[in-house]
Amino acid sequence: MLLGHWIEMRSVMGASKALEALIKLMPKEAHKIDESGNIIEVTIENLKPGDRILVKSGEKIPLDGTIYEGTSTVDESMLTGESVPIEKNPGMDAIGASVNGEGVLKIKVNKVGNDTYLAQVIQLVRDAETTKSKAQGFADIAAKWLFYVAVVVGLLTIVYWSVTGDFDFALERMVTVLIIACPHALGLAGPLVTSRSTSIAASKGLLIRNRIAFEGAHKIDKIVFDKTGTLTEGNFGVTDIQPANGVSKLELLTLAYSVETQSDHPIAKGIVKEGKEQNLEIDDVKNYRNLAGKGLMATVNGAEISIISPGAMKNNQVSFDEKEYEMLAQQGKTVVFVLKNYELQGMIALADIIRESSYKVIKELNDLGIETIMITGDNKRVANYVGGKLGLSKVIAEVLPHDKSKYVSELKKDGKRVAMIGDGINDAPALAESDVGIAIGAGTDVALETADIVLVNSNPADVLAIIKLSKASYKKTIENFIWAAGYNVIAIPLAAGVLINQGILITPAIGAVVMSLSTIIVAINAQMMKVD
Repeated sequence: MLLGHWIEMRSVMGASKALEALIKLMPKEAHKIDESGNIIEVTIENLKPGDRILVKSGEKIPLDGTIYEGTSTVDESMLTGESVPIEKNPGMDAIGASVNGEGVLKIKVNKVGNDTYLAQVIQLVRDAETTKSKAQGFADIAAKWLFYVAVVVGLLTIVYWSVTGDFDFALERMVTVLIIACPHALGLAGPLVTSRSTSIAASKGLLIRNRIAFEGAHKIDKIVFDKTGTLTEGNFGVTDIQPANGVSKLELLTLAYSVETQSDHPIAKGIVKEGKEQNLEIDDVKNYRNLAGKGLMATVNGAEISIISPGAMKNNQVSFDEKEYEMLAQQGKTVVFVLKNYELQGMIALADIIRESSYKVIKELNDLGIETIMITGDNKRVANYVGGKLGLSKVIAEVLPHDKSKYVSELKKDGKRVAMIGDGINDAPALAESDVGIAIGAGTDVALETADIVLVNSNPADVLAIIKLSKASYKKTIENFIWAAGYNVIAIPLAAGVLINQGILITPAIGAVVMSLSTIIVAINAQMMKVD
């Protein structure tokens, strides 16, 4: 029993590092602007509400606050799930631990300590983890009752044979009962299956961190998916190229590709990726400059090339096919316009690319009768487009972290078992709240540490392997428990001597062999577990 517990604890135990990983996200120092306008380096602990701080390009925002000067894009995807960096202007809120883009921001601190957004996420993870149910080991319960049965039967045996016969014979009968009822097989029935299933899981790229959650995965009724980085790749890709005024698709893409090579913006990276895949040559680019909140401009082969947003198009009163634009926008795509000497060359649409494996996993889960739900921080148009393409049962968009965990909690209220698959910081509370939390391996440390199971290969289709392996593990565990405890129904009466008149008598030595044989059978049965 001790060996069994040791094997089991090796698989189940291990304190979560989710809270430590969350805390590490927050910068330790900040650039404080004093009353004279000087920049001084201070620790986060020394800041208080009302202080002013400077956040340089590429730095993490230290604390929650309000922007009072500067324009930039801020990447909040790891906190909110919004895949597109947010344009930030004076008067807008800034979230601590989000990453500033190319601009410089001046922020007035609003919240510090436990009041910050990230601190609240940490508390949600802590609360959800501490409320997880504690499963009582079935083997412990069965072994306890087997012990009681063995003691009672052993006492009855020695009393009966002492009264009717020789005391030495009676003592031998009692010892045989106690030997044959030794719960070796029962103590190893579960842990040996645990060891085998853990080995199979590792070979399939599944890291099981919580055995109790994994063993219940075969009873999942609903699976909740995050969008960005889970069902999608988390990166922009070109989906549509719509040229205008006689320009070819290749010419349009080449212009955009040449200019966007000068930028690190996520949209630029998507266009550059497409240009490289098509082996396009980069034209000579000069005088590159950003247009704050609008786009960018550069001189390409002597012509003035602009890549701007729909808002900038309308402000500059440049006409374009608004019907075509609206159709792309309704699909949740981000559209940019390419102008040459202020004349429209065409539009390019980009979107967070759906993983190819996502189509398979959603279809198979739907076929199994498991409800598929997507909860994302992204906007409704993007979410509904992705949900429609994949055939999800339900889509819930524009959800903040505390809402994600709340929705998961509500989904569990009808007695259904809910699994959650995600990869971001914003998913951590929901992963902890769910019955089975599954993290994409390429996700954040926080998501990985909070999850019950990690998909090492970052393939959401591996959730199907989790369900199959959980079913196989459950089946083998039940088989082992039935054998380990069930054989005693026959063996204990025989050990007590109920068939002595028919010439059947089990000696203590034979009892030891039978007991050992049951352990061997349990071990072999566990090793025979396979998953297609």
